[in-house]
Amino acid sequence: MLKAHKSANFRKPPMDMSPQQFQPLVTDPRKRLILFLFLLTAMFMATLDNQIVSTALPTIVGEFGELERFGWVGSAFLLATSAVMPVYGKLGDLFGRKYVMIGAVTIFTIGSLLCGLAWSMDSLIAARVFQGLGGGGIMVSIFSVNADLFEPRERARYQSYSSLVIMASGTVGPTIGGTMSDLFGWRSIFLINLPIGIIVLAGLVMMLPNRRPSRQPKIDYLGAVLLALASTTVVLLTDGISLFGALFSWQSFTVLVIGIAAAVSWVLVERRAPEPIIPLRLFKDSTFSLFLVVSLMTGGVAIGMVNYFALFLQTTTGLSPTAAGLFFIAVTGGIVIGSLSAGRLISITGRYKPFVVTGLVMNVATLLIFSQLHAGSSLVLVALVMLMQGLSVGLGQQAPIIGVQNAVPRADVGSATGAVTLTRMGGAAIAISVYGAVITAFMHGVTVPGVENVTTLTPDQLAKLPDAARLAVANAYAQAFEPMFLTAAGFAIIGLIAALMLKPVRLPSLGERKS
Repeated sequence: MLKAHKSANFRKPPMDMSPQQFQPLVTDPRKRLILFLFLLTAMFMATLDNQIVSTALPTIVGEFGELERFGWVGSAFLLATSAVMPVYGKLGDLFGRKYVMIGAVTIFTIGSLLCGLAWSMDSLIAARVFQGLGGGGIMVSIFSVNADLFEPRERARYQSYSSLVIMASGTVGPTIGGTMSDLFGWRSIFLINLPIGIIVLAGLVMMLPNRRPSRQPKIDYLGAVLLALASTTVVLLTDGISLFGALFSWQSFTVLVIGIAAAVSWVLVERRAPEPIIPLRLFKDSTFSLFLVVSLMTGGVAIGMVNYFALFLQTTTGLSPTAAGLFFIAVTGGIVIGSLSAGRLISITGRYKPFVVTGLVMNVATLLIFSQLHAGSSLVLVALVMLMQGLSVGLGQQAPIIGVQNAVPRADVGSATGAVTLTRMGGAAIAISVYGAVITAFMHGVTVPGVENVTTLTPDQLAKLPDAARLAVANAYAQAFEPMFLTAAGFAIIGLIAALMLKPVRLPSLGERKS
């Protein structure tokens, strides 16, 4: 009898995913739309800080020095964000989304204040870690709340808006960061989050209901720590050259051993945990596993590339931070077109695989074109290729979230969403380190007459060089960026292979039962 009872419980969650049984968290369409706008504002605030520092970094380096730590201002935020995402997803499943979301926004807002008050590069990186602890919760919780607000096909359209905000904020970030740092100083790019955070908190307190799950909370603290440790070691390994002086060193080997031990221990813990951070049963569905690979790779070629697009423009063209940031308007335009078009077509057809595949094919082509650009390339051509990059990213951004939320039981939506966003942000953090290592390797030993150290030049210093020296520096960077773009194209190809292996699933519409 007990065995039969357990079997019945095992079969119950998939039935909860039936659209016929879906009950929206907010039934009033007008209130639901207003709440969604507050959620988008929170997401814009959190995701903007992924990339807003990219064009402001030279100014920050001018104050604090330590240009060699360029990547860590971004990596620290992404690493903290990705490490806590599964934890927030599980907390939302156990305690309800409202207070978890409010806690995440509060942490992020305080972290923004700390970034604005930083007094050194180390203090800024530490503040970015704290800020990322809140940012990860915001991104996971919003997608989970969307799953509670909208039924599957309607969710596809609204997820496209959410994905649009993620990528649009990341691409307009360089423009905003460059302009604000020029006009008001670099600290303003963080302090602007304070009034926005307070407004979002007020809206969530008043409008977001708290639907507390009926099951008793049992938090997998050990699993959360082990997963965060395993994720961190991967990023540390990819940045081994700048951290330890060599990719292969005793420090790197130690980190590798710790990472393997943490990963194996995490699997063992998750198999026994009553409420695992990421239930291992989710990996039985190939849709979940393949979308993790897709998210890992697309995070690397979409989010992880933005800092380096900004660096490419400033080092190879001599553009100012503000002028370089304006080129990201082309990326934003592509994302708007791609994301909105894909969201509407997925909502109509119920098919998401074609858009993932098409986006990745275009991404591969775009990155291969970028690898052939040089210091004298037309800025119009650069803008067109960046438009194509945005379009390719927009076409496939919302599909991983929609696909896994449709594939897993409703009780595990938060965990599955956390896993996908973890791999996306983790892929970005890993890619930033890999790209930095590639550029560092190819710029090592480059010398230009009249320039003491090519790699420590800021855009202002580069603009003041004689024409011959400035062109030599630009060509050196262009040659270093070629293998970096080819590396990114390799990541996109891996994602494309995983996307081609996805099952041709059709999302159920309202009134249909999922087969």
